[in-house]
Amino acid sequence: MKKIIIHTVPLIISWLWLVINKETYNPITLKGPDFLKFYLILLLGFYSSFFLLKTLRETISKTTFYFMILIFSLGIVKLIRGIFLGKPIGFLAMILILESIVNLIICKLNNNIK
Repeated sequence: MKKIIIHTVPLIISWLWLVINKETYNPITLKGPDFLKFYLILLLGFYSSFFLLKTLRETISKTTFYFMILIFSLGIVKLIRGIFLGKPIGFLAMILILESIVNLIICKLNNNIK
């Protein structure tokens, strides 16, 4: 339960930023720079909560991987939408590639610990 609460804090912070600054609940409809700000707030918050759990010597559970998949799938959906609309997707593609590399490293480290 503690892990779920720790991982939902960045999610709530990014959604509050979305609602307060952009007055919408749907991040998919945001324009490029606004979505990138939202996505970076979400990513940085999640990975800071991940490293907080690592410093507290907590095990990485399936909940963490579900949150990583959720965040990654949000980026993929926005990437696909950008491709269909013919918008530039360079920064988002770089962020998603970097995120997938970090996710693979985290999965690899988690498997080595077990």
